[in-house]
Amino acid sequence: MCGIVGIFGYGSVNQLLYDSLTLLQHRGQDAAGIVTCEDKKFFLRKNNGLVSDVFQAEHMIQLRGNMGIGHVRYPTAGCSSSAEAQPFYVNSPYGIALAHNGNLTNAEELKKKLFKDDLRHINTDSDSEILLNVFAHELQRGNKLSVKPEDIFDAVAGVHKRCRGGYAVVATIVGKGILAFRDAFGIRPVVYGKRETDKGTEYMVASESVALHALGFKLVRDLMPGEAIFIDKNGQLHTQQCAEKPQLYPCIFEYVYFARPDSIIDDVSVYKARLRMGQTLANKILKLNSEHDIDVVIPIPDTSRTAALEVAYNLGVKYREGFIKNRYIGRTFIMPGQTQRKKSVRQKLNAIDLEFRGKNVLLVDDSIVRGTTSRQIIQMAREAGANKVFMASAAPAVRYANVYGIDMPSSKEFIADNRTEEEIASEIGADWLIYQDLEDLIDAVHRGNRSIKGFDCSCFNGQYITNDVDDDYLQHIEAMRSDGAKKKNEADKLVGIDLYSSQ
Repeated sequence: MCGIVGIFGYGSVNQLLYDSLTLLQHRGQDAAGIVTCEDKKFFLRKNNGLVSDVFQAEHMIQLRGNMGIGHVRYPTAGCSSSAEAQPFYVNSPYGIALAHNGNLTNAEELKKKLFKDDLRHINTDSDSEILLNVFAHELQRGNKLSVKPEDIFDAVAGVHKRCRGGYAVVATIVGKGILAFRDAFGIRPVVYGKRETDKGTEYMVASESVALHALGFKLVRDLMPGEAIFIDKNGQLHTQQCAEKPQLYPCIFEYVYFARPDSIIDDVSVYKARLRMGQTLANKILKLNSEHDIDVVIPIPDTSRTAALEVAYNLGVKYREGFIKNRYIGRTFIMPGQTQRKKSVRQKLNAIDLEFRGKNVLLVDDSIVRGTTSRQIIQMAREAGANKVFMASAAPAVRYANVYGIDMPSSKEFIADNRTEEEIASEIGADWLIYQDLEDLIDAVHRGNRSIKGFDCSCFNGQYITNDVDDDYLQHIEAMRSDGAKKKNEADKLVGIDLYSSQ
């Protein structure tokens, strides 16, 4: 999962881009990058690390121009080389820089065709570089010295015809403007907004609305599936539907885990959706055991807090903060190695013994993937003096690979793989385990916007809405996402990249 942003302004946008990326830092902590454009030059800085580590004063000064794009990343398939850091750049046609969030399910096929038919070389394992070269080739077909919005939209239509999977893209064409587009199913999120200044209207696109609001931009709307928007160098906004059969099926895991609660995605408040997840989860607990002996509900910070509050309220029991989080440790779900994950949990959370001692505790988490973190947290609760430890997940059991941009581990490494709920409870050391039902999860999100046709729930039900995922592809994904593959890729570390004078 990654975060993207693009800004057109009437002054320098480097600080706005930096601030936007800090607001999207939760979407990726492996690498960050910014490209700005002034006149007919790009200025680039990208490297591994947090936004605050990648960009120092000397870098910011060099990022000149009134439009640009930015990206925060966590490694897909376990690779954490800074060669994979975005944005990527090609000099033909015109000069294009691009960043994206998502995953192409036909990436290998595209890579071969780009080399054989389009005579384009792909230098990394990143789908973003493939997307960039597909777009560049489609744009070059016009063979025009100048480019118009309709030429750009034709090129995006060509991308949709060739590329499959989930993707939200932001790009800048040197001296031309800012482009953003979304896959034909709207799997990955992207919104745009505007703000009025004395010089005119400034525009911003981002993965989540929270980035817009914090910087004073008014949310206009989400990009529709298959839609592209282009803000030209004069500040004129152009939009067009570029896909033949667009359908809205956003990723439901955004609402469960990835997005910030103060974001709105496809007209659904993430916060409200998580409240409803807590309501339905509490209802299931009462249905299964109306005479429960739960003394206190404690969230596993931070994503599960909203749902846990509603669970406690509907159960009629106390809600307490039992774990204190070290905010300088990254999100364990997106860390590339199992050893690093195990080490980080104890560094990340510390139990408040007073809230556990002698009590029957219900721990609420947003989801359970590997179970490693859950097992350690339950053990911490017992060490803090809990009498009984129950675990509730605001999401159903994760049993299938996600192929649209969430780098979950190999499905064989999921705690739920070939296990019943009772067996999973035993594995993680819980006295009782309750999962959200998929129908209830869908309803909790759907109630926020009934016009949504459906959701990508593939990691819960194994149904891939692009209808192009077969066993061979899943085996390919499994091989890349195993801990063994990730450990091998961990050795691949390169230096940061600055490009302050690219023509």
